[in-house]
Order: sequence, then C-alpha cells, then structure tokens
Amino acid sequence: MTTKSEFEPRWITEPPPARSFRSLFKWGDPKEFKNPNRRLYALMKQKYGMTDEDFAQPHKPGLDKVPEEGKPSALPAEHAAALAEIVGQENALSDLFERLRVGYGKTMIDLMRLRDGVIENIPDLVLRPRSREDLRATTDYCDQHAIPVYVYGGGSSVTRGFEATKGGVTLDLGAHLKRVVRFDEQNQTITVEGGMSGPELERLLNDAPNTLGARHRYTCGHMPQSFEYSSVGGWIVTRGAGQNSTYYGKIEDIVLAQDYVCPTCDIVTADFPAAATGPDTDQILIGSEGCFGILYSATLRVRRYRPENTQRYSFIFRSWEEAKNACREVLQGEFGLPSVFRLSDPEETDIALKLYGVEGTPIDTMMRLRGYKQGERCLLVGTADGDRDFAKLVARKVKRVCLAHGAMSATGLVTKKWEEGRFRDPYLRDALQDYGVITDTLECSVTWTSLQRVHTQVREFCHSRPNTICMTHMSHCYPQGCNLYFIFIARMSGLEEYREYQAGILDAIQKAGATMSHHHGIGKMTAPWLEGQIGKAQLGLFRQVKAYFDPKNVMNPGGTLALDLPDEQRRSVASEAGAPAGDKPQADG
Repeated sequence: MTTKSEFEPRWITEPPPARSFRSLFKWGDPKEFKNPNRRLYALMKQKYGMTDEDFAQPHKPGLDKVPEEGKPSALPAEHAAALAEIVGQENALSDLFERLRVGYGKTMIDLMRLRDGVIENIPDLVLRPRSREDLRATTDYCDQHAIPVYVYGGGSSVTRGFEATKGGVTLDLGAHLKRVVRFDEQNQTITVEGGMSGPELERLLNDAPNTLGARHRYTCGHMPQSFEYSSVGGWIVTRGAGQNSTYYGKIEDIVLAQDYVCPTCDIVTADFPAAATGPDTDQILIGSEGCFGILYSATLRVRRYRPENTQRYSFIFRSWEEAKNACREVLQGEFGLPSVFRLSDPEETDIALKLYGVEGTPIDTMMRLRGYKQGERCLLVGTADGDRDFAKLVARKVKRVCLAHGAMSATGLVTKKWEEGRFRDPYLRDALQDYGVITDTLECSVTWTSLQRVHTQVREFCHSRPNTICMTHMSHCYPQGCNLYFIFIARMSGLEEYREYQAGILDAIQKAGATMSHHHGIGKMTAPWLEGQIGKAQLGLFRQVKAYFDPKNVMNPGGTLALDLPDEQRRSVASEAGAPAGDKPQADG
C-alpha cells in the first residue's frame, strides 16, 4: 500500500490524443514532459496550502477532441474557392481543428481558453502558400475583397499576436515557405524564407560545409527560449531576442535585408552592411507584427560557429545590489561583451538552488557561513563566445569584476546545467496548470537608473496577491541598461482572475517607467498599454505607415500594435518616470 510520504501526483506523461485540445495547448514535442521534482512539489504545497489530495486527478486536462463542427466558416464559398485555386486545393484547409491550431498561440489566455474548450477568434480558412507568387496573389485577392489576413509561423506567440479576431484567412508559412534562398559565405549572410524554423536554420549553418558547401561552420546566434518552436519570420516581426543576445544582438541587429509582400506594394531592401539613405526601411518593418505586410524572406548576418571556444562561468553574490553593480560594470567595461549573461534576483536564486538540489547540502552550508544567505544571494550564469583568446579574455575580466563585488565562483558547471534545461522549462507549465497552478511571464526594458524602481514596484504588485511567487532575472544586457523578466507562479481559479492580475502587472510596468516589452512584442494582449508608453505622436506615425502599406486594414486587424484599437480599450497609467517620450515638448535650443 502506498503511504502518504510516497504519494506521486498524477502527472500526465502520455502524448495527448490526436486532434485534442491538449494537443494544441501542450508545449513542444508531444512525447516530451517536465514534471515538478519533489522539491518544487513540496514548495507548491507549502506556498498554496495544497495537499496530496489536490494532486490526485488533473483538472481540465483537455483530452477531449476538438469537435468537427461548432464554428462554421463565415467566408463566402466563392472566396474560399478562389483562394484555394491560388495555393492549390490541398493547401486550403477549412476544418475546425486546423483553424483553431493557427488561431491560438501560447499565452496563458490561450491555454486557459483551450482547457475550457472555448473556440473564438479563429480564421475561416487556413492557406499554406507555396511561393512568393502565392503570397502576392493571395494578398491581392484579399485586399480587393477586404478579407482579413493573418500570418502564422511557429505558433509560439505569447502576445496573442496572430489571433484572428476578424475572421478571414490565416497564412501558415511554416508548411512550405521554409527554404534557403541563398547563402553568401564571402559576405557571411544567409537569406531564408520566413517560415524557416530556428532548429533547421542552426542545423544548416552549424553544418555549413556539408549543407551549404561552405568552408566554415556558422551560427545565427539567435536562440530564444522558444527556439525549438519558433520561426525566423516570427523573430523578426516581434523584434525578438535570443538568450545569447548580449553578444550576438537582438534580431534587429542580425537582420540585414528583407522582402515583404504588402497590399499596396512589394518592399525589397538591399543587403548593404550600412547606408545613409534616409530613415531605415528595415527598422520600420521589423517589429510590425504582420500589420504592414507579409515577410517572405530575410537576409541575416551569420557568425563563425566555434562552440569549442565557449567559456562558461557562474557566480554567487551576497546581495542584489552588489550583483547589479557588477553586471553594469561588466557591460561598461569596454573589454568585450559576454554572450549569455543572466542574473537571478534573490527569489529566483533560492528557487533555482532548490530545484538544482543545492539547498541543504554542504555547499549550501558553506555559502551561508561565508555570508551568502538565503533570501539575499543572487546567481549569475554566463558564457563568453567567439575567438578563443577573446572568449578567455572576456571570461577572465567578468571573473575579476564579480570577485571585486564580493562574489564567489560557482564554476561553469552550473551554467552547463542551465544550458541543458533552458529549452525544456516551458514543459513544466502544462503539468502545473493541470492542478490550477499557473506560471507565466512578462518582461520589459529598463535603464540602469530605472532598474531598481521597476524591479521593486512590479514585484510589489506581484506579491500583493497572497501566496504568489515572483522570480525575476535580467538576461539581455547593454552598457545603458538591461531587460527585466518576471516569472510569476500562482494558484488561480479562472481566466478572469488571471486577466485582472496580468493587467495589474502591465499597469505596474508602465507606471514604473519601463517599456511594455523588450522582446516578446506587443500583439493584441499588450496593445492597450502601447500608446501610454510611446505617446500619441509615435502611434500616429505608426498609423500613417499602416495607411500607406495597408489602407484597407486587411493585414492583422483587430487591435495589434493598437493601430485600430477602440479608444475605450486603451489603458494608460501615468509613469513616474515622466510623460511618454513622444509627447514630451521640445527643449529650447
């Protein structure tokens, strides 16, 4: 007989049934799972007042199949037939499962609706274009007949970025438009179609002598946590960032040229490394989230792939203050930039050490005796990449700065452990939500001056909800500041409770004077706060660009980037850092 101490929660470890709601909201590989270990399980019970009985049976596991009927297509038959003729009958899908698959992303709002069996805001037809010619013809037809057009890539949006609130059609670029257009080793560039997946791009580049006929191996250097299930086009239209961005840059630093199909025109930019020919069209289009047109292809800068040169390190600091100061000094040190550079605050550090099995060990005892106390200490993990001598120099300088700020080395093994699990953490979300515990994220960008204010105020709001965990880290750093990434874990009863809490966090981010996003994008979820951050003047400029490229508003309508958001849905909180930059009066010269 199983004793209470041996109780094992009923974690779901079987692949979800085909065409089920769970197959849509489950993260990643259907056969992959990450369930809470005993330490996290014990923490959840303690934090949320739960018992073993609460984990006896999953709630709303979403095992039911998506119904064959339930939300008929509203697209007139003649339009559906004409569009199917353009892309081929086999590439025009109208069944409810496929329409739901491309209509929902990976926000907690998406997942909670799917668990409840809620089907809304989905396209009437899914099209899988085969070529640029298909994109042009489809866009022309939809513009002529005022049919809304949405674009789906890898499906990992966490901002409701491609939710088809106006019906119409969704173009699934990942089905066919995922090829290499050209590779230029002399210029160190690769041009790929927008539906190319992250893993496929890196596979081709890492093995370039065999796959591309190159002399060297290469990397794009862009590896977000969604890397395994995101597309190049998705990275670009949301201004994404990879975990190695401190060295390789965000996606806008990697993109060299683009090819867009817009309702009124084609925009094809040149792949010069730099130019002084007026405002940068590429930067206008990067981050446009499908509102101006469809990204067919992009030319990316690539770098030599030299994993044998990677230097790994980790440090434990006595306090958040010392850790922050050390990070700033590293970024402003002018000796070269690290690659991964991730600092966890005390709450995240304590949970990380618990999950890694460090808490309660002799190593933990030694840290405490040396003044690295629970609830105060902070963990930094990082790497240095590039040329061997350069990577060694950066790692050595980072160590010197960290030790000068009272840190102790935790060796590169901790970073190696983090690397091994960095793409698997999202799997944990499904297991937690099976028992009413949600884990989600919001992130922003701050200057070094505003960092502490934002960190304090946002966390104060997160903790204003009783029994809520709020882990925070910085993972993309610059000489002028960094991002702050908030991971909150809470037990919640339903979607409306979650919406209210999430809105409060976004209010707190804006009030504290941070950006509304550093790399997730805006989509429809964060759009109500956008004008409050950038100001009416800048949003007005975005609308004018939209009117030029898409005067009939067929491209991703329904509130994305606040371009057609009704006034009553706008939400603005006065920033303690001052008025939005776009609304500030000009100083006298």
